[in-house]
Amino acid sequence: MKLYFQKFKEIWKLIVLLFLILLTFSYAMFQGGFVSWFLFYSFVPFGLYALSLALYSLKEIKAERVYTKQEYNAGEKFRASIVLERNIPFPLFYAIAEEQAGETLAGNRDLQQANTMVFPGFNRVFSFDYSIENLPRGEHVLTGIKLKTGDLLGLIEKEKILPAENRILVYPAYQDLVYRPVAHHFDQGMTASKERVQRDTSMAIGVREYQPGDRFSWINWKATARRNDIMTKEFEQRQSHNVTLLMDCAPDPRFEVIVSFTASVLRAILRKGAQVGLLTSSNERVAFPARGGESQQQQLLYHLAKIQDGSPVPFDRVLEAETFLAQQNNSIMLVTAQLTKELIEKAAFYNQRNGAVSIFLIKNSQESPSKTEINLRSSANARGIRLVMVHDGQFPEAFSEVNKG
Repeated sequence: MKLYFQKFKEIWKLIVLLFLILLTFSYAMFQGGFVSWFLFYSFVPFGLYALSLALYSLKEIKAERVYTKQEYNAGEKFRASIVLERNIPFPLFYAIAEEQAGETLAGNRDLQQANTMVFPGFNRVFSFDYSIENLPRGEHVLTGIKLKTGDLLGLIEKEKILPAENRILVYPAYQDLVYRPVAHHFDQGMTASKERVQRDTSMAIGVREYQPGDRFSWINWKATARRNDIMTKEFEQRQSHNVTLLMDCAPDPRFEVIVSFTASVLRAILRKGAQVGLLTSSNERVAFPARGGESQQQQLLYHLAKIQDGSPVPFDRVLEAETFLAQQNNSIMLVTAQLTKELIEKAAFYNQRNGAVSIFLIKNSQESPSKTEINLRSSANARGIRLVMVHDGQFPEAFSEVNKG
């Protein structure tokens, strides 16, 4: 319906333009004199330009989006240059160019302001720049450029969306932290594991970022040269420390903090040389088995970049359904922003079999725990579960708190 209305509007404006040209000509013919003919000849250039613009097609303009990289972290700044090129140098006095994006960026304030007035004139190539200050997490599609133009009197207006599709992937923001494994639970409390992960240095299975304690002989110089960052060889583990991490995907205003903390923990565990698996249940259940190496990190972060808080059931119901966890010796980490009695009970069930279940309760930067959460924390500790409150922006303190008695 909107398309038909737009076509009718264009035809109606063209009819009005032709009528004005005929009207001024008739007035000059019948009235005669300098004033009437001056009015006609003064209007003719504007009328002919508007008529030519009505016949000019914006389809021949090609749009190209130029930007530096396709992968970002949440919160980074996105800069792009839009280059518009055409074959026919038809004079355009002005044009309004506006970036078009998919649903994930449709409501972004910076993108809504990414419209610019340019003055192409006779130029075949013209461009403009724009930026998005804080990229939100997700996989975003930039679909094209909306171009509007018209004549000086506003008699004819043209609009066209020029196709130029690009995709950018925005990984969750993360903070560097030091992962300290939590060993089994004793009567005196929970202790940090002192075992180092043993590696078979005769067999390299991949590469990872350098971390303090790596030997000089482990450096992979080819990968270092390609990435412009020190990369070390990843060796096969003879004695592994496996972690299974479950992330709560129920709708919550702190969901972005949950994703950010989960990404930070995953990176820290893999940099430690341990193996980690991830289980999420949003619109669908997705499980990654515990593995190590850079390829595992890439898969997990890609999944976290696109996940949404669309779980139809509470976190305790998700945990209850994952009965396979009871047959594993992996340490279990639960990341959530909603602490309930039912969740404590389900976590206690696995803690009796695995002996190492931790719950990370996510809070905003200045948010304090409620009385109910304080009581539930005492209940969790009594059942042998370590519960850690993690505030936004203070992720590194999470594991220092894990190892406090």
